[in-house]
Amino acid sequence: MADSSCFELACEVLERGTSLDRLEARGTIRLALKAAGLDARNLTPEQMGVVVEKLLPGELKSRAVKNGDAVCAELKKRLAGMSRSDVAETPEAVFARLGAG
Repeated sequence: MADSSCFELACEVLERGTSLDRLEARGTIRLALKAAGLDARNLTPEQMGVVVEKLLPGELKSRAVKNGDAVCAELKKRLAGMSRSDVAETPEAVFARLGAG
C-alpha cells in the first residue's frame, strides 16, 4: 500500500523549505508520525495537521532546521487546502460504510 497523499505533501514541503534532503525529510516526518502512533499509509489531513502543530517543530529543532516554524505554517496551510478526495480511504472506513448499508 502506498503512502497517503498528505504524507507525500508533508515530505515535499519539508524538502523544499529546508536543507533536508529527500530521505531526511521523509524520515523526519515518519519519526513524528511514529511518536503520534500514526501510519503514513492511511493518514488524514487533520491527523497530519496535529502532527505538524504538536510534534514536527520539535523534530525540526532537534535537526537544527532554522526556518522550522515557517515551514510548519506553510504545511498547515497546504494541508487545510486538501480535499477529502485526495485522501485514501482507510479499511475501517470502508467496513463502517458497508456495515451501515
